[in-house]
Amino acid sequence: MRRLDTVAKAVVADTCAVWNILSSALLHRTCAKLGVEFALTGFVLYECLHKPRKRRSENEERLKERLRAAREQGAFKSYHLTVEDLQEVARLETRKRVSKGELSAIAFARRIGLAFQTDDMGARKLAESLLPSDRVQTTPHLLGWLFFSGHLVDGELRGIVDEHQSFERPLGPYFEEAYFEAMRCRLLEAHGGGHS
Repeated sequence: MRRLDTVAKAVVADTCAVWNILSSALLHRTCAKLGVEFALTGFVLYECLHKPRKRRSENEERLKERLRAAREQGAFKSYHLTVEDLQEVARLETRKRVSKGELSAIAFARRIGLAFQTDDMGARKLAESLLPSDRVQTTPHLLGWLFFSGHLVDGELRGIVDEHQSFERPLGPYFEEAYFEAMRCRLLEAHGGGHS
């Protein structure tokens, strides 16, 4: 797991990261309060709001409503890709089996110098081969940082995990792992052991 004493507060997010942030109102609200910004490419916005699905799920519709409401308040802004970005997406498609949304987010983050946030293992591995490791992060890492830095407190973990899981999102165990790692690091820091 990455160091929990640092986090990128301006990231290009892929679709799964968007859903995982929005799956907890408290997590999203805390990020917004701290000025953590999530940029989206047009591809990611399309995947989130417009891409046809084989079957519609009530949970996905609720997340779409949260995304629309957040965008109305100026969050989750979307950006158009340049021709160079599109060429990069086409080039990257041959390397890994990840979605166009993930590829576009990696290419955009790479070009503009922002971090990339994903909760997809394949997209993370590809991004780590193209970006400095401190510019690739996950939602559990962000959550761990929020606990490590005291922006979230112990009693809030259960509600975040429960709400996340109520949307049938898969990160509950990783959220708990990030929380326990954050507490371990805080304890080490409090006892002069530094952060490891």
